[in-house]
Amino acid sequence: MFLDEASIEVRGGDGGRGCVGFRREKYVPRGGPNGGDGGSGGSVFIQADENTDTLSDYASRKKFEAERGEHGLGQNCHGKNGEDRVLLVPPGTQVRIADNSESRKPTYSILGDLTHHGDRVLVAAGGRGGYGNAHFKSSTRQKPDFAELGEPGERSLIELELNLVADIGIIGYPGVGEA
Repeated sequence: MFLDEASIEVRGGDGGRGCVGFRREKYVPRGGPNGGDGGSGGSVFIQADENTDTLSDYASRKKFEAERGEHGLGQNCHGKNGEDRVLLVPPGTQVRIADNSESRKPTYSILGDLTHHGDRVLVAAGGRGGYGNAHFKSSTRQKPDFAELGEPGERSLIELELNLVADIGIIGYPGVGEA
């Protein structure tokens, strides 16, 4: 099935929470905070690929999400960052993003025109991971017992439109067909 228009919803991954942890070792009488930071969420990209020729991959599946970041751990272990999600479209695809997704009929603005193989555009950024309690220690605050939550990823409504060569070739050059 050939499809030249598609509307999808994309979401960046959420950031992981920071950790609250303290050093507890036998011969360390006053171990300090050692909670690690959370990992950042993955982002969603749309990339032009010359091995695809239609938008039929987006006919049945409408929601795409990047991987979330993992939470921080004790012993200053940073959480793993989420993997980015890359959606492949054919070259010549125009990407439009909804300006006001709250209304019944959103208006779209052009985000990018992917004309060549390998062109990519960011459509939803991932959230930042939260700081652990080791990040907040100082000379005056020696035992912070709190950590930050991770930030949520961006959510966007995207409209994809494939510009076909046939759209241009139907009209022809000026003066064609005149006798």
